[in-house]
Amino acid sequence: MGLVSLFLGLVSLFSSLTVGSGIGANWGTQATHPLNPNIVVRLLRENGIQKVKLFDADYDTLRALGKSGIEVMVGIPNDMLAPLAAKMKNAEEWVSKNVSKHITTDNVNIRYVAVGNEPFLQTYNGTFLSTTLPALQNIQSALIKAGLSNQVKVTVPMNADVYESANSLPSGGDFRQDIHDYMIPIVKLLSEYGSPFTVNIYPFISLYIDSNFPAEYAFFDGNASPVNDGGTYYYNMLDANLDTLVHTLQKNGFGNMPIIIGEIGWPTDGDRNANVEYARRFNQGFMSRIAGGKGTPLRPGPIDAYLFSLIDEDAKSVDPGNFERHWGIFTYDGQPKYLLNLGTTNAGQLIPAKGIQYQENKWCVMRPNARLDDPNVAASVSYACSLADCTKLGYGTSCGELDWKGNISYAFNSYFQIHDQQDEACKFPNLSTIVKTNPSQGTCKFDIMIQPYYGGADGRLPTQLGLVAGFALLLLTFL
Repeated sequence: MGLVSLFLGLVSLFSSLTVGSGIGANWGTQATHPLNPNIVVRLLRENGIQKVKLFDADYDTLRALGKSGIEVMVGIPNDMLAPLAAKMKNAEEWVSKNVSKHITTDNVNIRYVAVGNEPFLQTYNGTFLSTTLPALQNIQSALIKAGLSNQVKVTVPMNADVYESANSLPSGGDFRQDIHDYMIPIVKLLSEYGSPFTVNIYPFISLYIDSNFPAEYAFFDGNASPVNDGGTYYYNMLDANLDTLVHTLQKNGFGNMPIIIGEIGWPTDGDRNANVEYARRFNQGFMSRIAGGKGTPLRPGPIDAYLFSLIDEDAKSVDPGNFERHWGIFTYDGQPKYLLNLGTTNAGQLIPAKGIQYQENKWCVMRPNARLDDPNVAASVSYACSLADCTKLGYGTSCGELDWKGNISYAFNSYFQIHDQQDEACKFPNLSTIVKTNPSQGTCKFDIMIQPYYGGADGRLPTQLGLVAGFALLLLTFL
């Protein structure tokens, strides 16, 4: 009997440390022209990506994932935490509509519910501190009531800023003092129900916010000077960061808790350090670790992680930086950005999306005879960029070498394409014209937008509907 108990104990310990290694991908949909979900699911399958993390519970997205076999982490946005925390009935209705229904009716392989997304991020100034735990408790109770708690686990994706180190080494890790008392009951609930701790780790951000950050430490080539933590050497930021979390969990009595890296990746544009070369180097280095089953010094086993992200999103907030719209390993139209071997197919490289339908080969650019000193230029460019995507413009970006006319043309074309090439979208006063010769220059690509996808259940509206009102505002700026 003693041997049986010991065996079961070892099995329990092993399962608590292992979540199911392998690579997943974050599938965000904050785009003016999101791809048809069925095309994206095919893209996932053909690239051998067996896990996907969502930021909401979009009906069409989940339905497309039905019968695919792909493991799904469905998301609850932060703005839904308050109502889910307020009433148990709200949580039950959410689980019924967004989990139970899709599992039973559409055969979606939902494995996790992400309650919030980085709710304790310092820039939120405590907005979600009081609602995250009760929302988590209610969702867990709703899963139990629905008979799904063994199949579907809750988690709360946290930014790595929820923990810190007193000695700047992994061994000094602990939860931030200002949120320590909020974190412990959350981690306790996760532990009680066999749920993982999900953390988002971004070496790129460290390089972005600190010009003195040693760039080589962000990558996996072993070229950086190692950090010595009591005889344990760390050659890259990921290992050090993840083991800081391990020490944090150990220090608070949760040393066996499984860990998922919810987001990790590198953007390709919008900043001098956000480029294709660095993105390929980082993501390929990380994928080689995944393929080799290599973990960290404290967690040497395989890592469970989700790349951030699958596809670029041109409608994401740029408050953190212009790079926010360029995290995808695929472009907005599902085309690979660079050579990347995920180790999941025989192709040895990313396989592009199929069945993409583009709009016409035409672009909106600045008229040849237009002048830079035209009084309408500044307002027109400002207006276009405010309602389009100009994040590829600027120092160190893919379009950073354009002259002033190229910059203006890029802004006009972005607005024109996002508004489905409507004639009215290329009527900047005495400044713009439609051409059929591709104005792309060097590394700067003037995109042609894909045909819009109108979802069945979420009621996406055509971009043209806002065009008349938008141009009325533009004209007012010149009156």
